[in-house]
Amino acid sequence: MNYYYSYSTPVGQLEIQADENAVTRIAYSSYPNQAIYKETPLIKKAFQQIEEYFARKRTAFDLPLNPKGTPFQKKVWTVLTTIPYGETWSYKQVAEAAGNPKACRAVGMANNRNPISIIVPCHRVIGANGKLVGYGGGLPAKEYLLNLEKEKK
Repeated sequence: MNYYYSYSTPVGQLEIQADENAVTRIAYSSYPNQAIYKETPLIKKAFQQIEEYFARKRTAFDLPLNPKGTPFQKKVWTVLTTIPYGETWSYKQVAEAAGNPKACRAVGMANNRNPISIIVPCHRVIGANGKLVGYGGGLPAKEYLLNLEKEKK
């Protein structure tokens, strides 16, 4: 069974979705699905860790994750979780870390499809020229998250 619950955060409303075993989605908008609107212990734990992140008390997350995607997307999302807190990488750096240095555009598409915002930190990926590009929650949210992480504890 899938469940979801919605919370207010400094970057807008976040919807957290999980099954019995893992977080499957964290997004800025509601998502048409067959999930039941219910705050489960796992969803509550995920939100607690996100609150700690916003309070600068957490720089890494400890949650079971099960994002749905292609094998390449999952590989990119795994690479994203290795980008250190407070750092940014270019799409090329992510492509290289994923083992395919020429896949910059494919990395961009995988980022665009990242179902677990913030915890799988696609906001840490920027353009080669250092500019902020694309983010599901909007560029102001991306800028907020990057600034939050720059102001370390």
